[in-house]
Amino acid sequence: MADAPSKSQTQPQSQKNLFAHQLQIPTATTPPLSESTNDSATATTKTPSGVVLDKDGKPCRTCTSAAAWRNLTKRAKATPSSSTTPTLPSPPKECPPDVEELGRSTWTLLHSMSATYPEKATAEQQTEMRGFLKLLSKLYPCWVCADDFRTWMAEPSGKNEPRLSGRKEFGNWMCEAHNEVNRKLGKKEFDCRFWEERWRTGWKDGRCD
Repeated sequence: MADAPSKSQTQPQSQKNLFAHQLQIPTATTPPLSESTNDSATATTKTPSGVVLDKDGKPCRTCTSAAAWRNLTKRAKATPSSSTTPTLPSPPKECPPDVEELGRSTWTLLHSMSATYPEKATAEQQTEMRGFLKLLSKLYPCWVCADDFRTWMAEPSGKNEPRLSGRKEFGNWMCEAHNEVNRKLGKKEFDCRFWEERWRTGWKDGRCD
């Protein structure tokens, strides 16, 4: 665990960088695709860097960043005579989520669940939450992310098993799970002493009031 940040590191200008909401995705190195990425696209001859393939061998949109996906569709639509690379606008909000947007939304949900978890959970509540996390690690739309989360929780020593006796314990566990992603991305870790201010009560300086 990284050292606790100084007071200045918990000020508003740095809050947006406290969490890295991207997931580490391997670059596809599979053989050329044989099918188009959508109904109107022509077949590509090579999978662009950064595109992750689903288990069926087709591009996985929720496992791939928006930039890599746009590059894939651009190449699929390009004609052999194309000599310039057009500047692509940012996708509108109505588009399906890429891996980064999906990650941000999921972490918001998970941290909010830990923030509203009972101070002292009953055996039934613990069982329900454990079941939810188990299913999430199997059904999460980005399959490589799901596999990674499931593997992390199943660490042989048992140190990463969900800790669900109460809100404080669960909130700290969730923060540690998120920091595992931060470390893989080379991002700054969040000081878990402040998880309740970030996700439950709001910061003591009043910025959330």
